[in-house]
Amino acid sequence: MDKDRIQGTLDDAAGRIKRQTGEWTGNPKTQAEGAAQQIKGKTEKAVGQVKDALREAEKRREASAETRHEEEHEREHQESRP
Repeated sequence: MDKDRIQGTLDDAAGRIKRQTGEWTGNPKTQAEGAAQQIKGKTEKAVGQVKDALREAEKRREASAETRHEEEHEREHQESRP
């Protein structure tokens, strides 16, 4: 899991708490700060998800290339047999 996803989860949760506290205490500044922190957290989580998806795609691409290489090697080996 990407570190951005972890940090995003933490910021989202902290922002939610701060926003809720602002609502309970009637403090619009705290509410706004909490909402902004939640948005930051959700953005960080989204960035982390994209990074994770890119890493997974790269792993699949590398595995596919390795499989193709092995298949080509096996074909060459079979063709060289009498």
